[in-house]
Amino acid sequence: MGKVNFFLASVLTAIAVAAGAFGAHGLQQLTQEATVIQTYQTAVQYHFWHAVALLLTGLSAPYGKAKFNSWARQSFLAGLVCFSGSLYLLTYLRVQEIQALKWIVFVTPVGGLFLITGWVLLGLSFASFKQAN
Repeated sequence: MGKVNFFLASVLTAIAVAAGAFGAHGLQQLTQEATVIQTYQTAVQYHFWHAVALLLTGLSAPYGKAKFNSWARQSFLAGLVCFSGSLYLLTYLRVQEIQALKWIVFVTPVGGLFLITGWVLLGLSFASFKQAN
C-alpha cells in the first residue's frame, strides 16, 4: 500500500507544481480578474498539500492499521478531485467566459469534507501505531 501512496503522491505533487507554474505565468496572461486567480491559487495550494498528505500516508502505512491508511488515501484522492478539481474547472469556465454549471459549486465543499475525513482517518492510523518495545 505504501508504494501506491508514494507513486500517487509523486505524480500529484508534480502536477501541482506544473499547475502552480501555469498559474504564475500562463493564467495571468489569460485573465487579470483577481477572484479567478485567487480561486486557482487555492486549488493549487490544496492540491499540493494533500499530495504531500498522500506521501505522509505512504510513510505511515507499515505502522498503523491498513484499513485507516487505505481509507485516508481514498479520502485524500476524492478530496483532491472534488475540491481542487472543481476549482480548476470553475477557473477554466470563468476564463473561457462559459456560464458555470450550477452544481459545480456544491462539489467543492464535498471535496473539503473528503479532505477533512482523510486527515481524521490518517490520525486514526497514527493512533493505531504499534509501540516499540
